[in-house]
Amino acid sequence: MDIKKDQKEYLGALKSSGLKNTKHRCSLLEILFNESQPLNAEEIFFRIKEKTAEINLSTVYRNLEVLVNKGLVTKLTFPGDSKSLYEYNKMGHRHYIVCISCKKIMTIEHCPLQEYELSLEKETGFKINAHKLVMFGYCPECNKK
Repeated sequence: MDIKKDQKEYLGALKSSGLKNTKHRCSLLEILFNESQPLNAEEIFFRIKEKTAEINLSTVYRNLEVLVNKGLVTKLTFPGDSKSLYEYNKMGHRHYIVCISCKKIMTIEHCPLQEYELSLEKETGFKINAHKLVMFGYCPECNKK
């Protein structure tokens, strides 16, 4: 993956949203952009700390909220889990399977709701703009226990 191309995407997104290009925001966006799974604020904090020692957890939370409000980062909350998860908003949508036991998250790569969404639009007259699907169960490792 071409790092410079990746940097152009999230730096361009910062600029077009009217936000300043700070080292903390860039570090945060770089981590989320290159991650395949959503992360909680503490995980992001520790990954930034590995690269640059100067950051506070409160700075991570504050910047995450700003980036969420500007639509650059998506905030995910799941019932029964007190920690929110964050991912870079690549302007698509994804669905998840969450393990009830270990909280492992697996991304569903395809959208199983597209046909159902069209059917609901015809049936109800609603124009559906978005949907969210989260399934809960036990991952293979926890299922063995």
